[in-house]
Amino acid sequence: MNAAKRREIFERLRAANPHPTSELRWNTPFELLVAVILSAQATDKSVNKATAELFKVANTPETMLELGEEGLKRHIKTIGLFNNKAKNIIRTCRILLERFDGKVPEDRQALESLPGVGRKTANVVLNVAFGHPTMAVDTHIFRVANRTGLAPGKTPLAVEKKLLKVIPKAFLQHAHHWLILHGRYTCTARKPRCGSCIIEDLCEYKDKNLP
Repeated sequence: MNAAKRREIFERLRAANPHPTSELRWNTPFELLVAVILSAQATDKSVNKATAELFKVANTPETMLELGEEGLKRHIKTIGLFNNKAKNIIRTCRILLERFDGKVPEDRQALESLPGVGRKTANVVLNVAFGHPTMAVDTHIFRVANRTGLAPGKTPLAVEKKLLKVIPKAFLQHAHHWLILHGRYTCTARKPRCGSCIIEDLCEYKDKNLP
């Protein structure tokens, strides 16, 4: 795919959604961090339902520790892998208080040192909470990048690096959201909605599902 096509793809995505935002509900970097940890192998909708009540009683490292692991589990038991996630979140809260004055660090290496936080989670926090032009490659973005020809790669890291290299700087801030939303609602896994896709004529997918 050439540079002109890539620019036109993002021109159209931006025109359709000028100010994209995360579908996770949060008000502080800490709330976002917790929500993203919880969202692993779970839907944003299920996470939002749980955190709506959780954040009323615990939305800081201090109050989360006061709630405790068992108390946290009661709030997130509807989310997959909740036992392990509760353990990681409580451990993360302790580390935030001990090493980072209770604040979520604006640094990839520091973020990845927290239990339950991998590269993708760190990228989401850096991009959404702090405005860094990062690219968190989840299954949706991995699929869209490979299927369209935008940034083919065999691993999420390869796709991440390729996207950061080929996406024009003017679009990097919101590219993560445009691509994830496109993969979630249009370029879906089993049956992509090619006929209603605003970038269908630019996409290089050979097996388009057209009406």
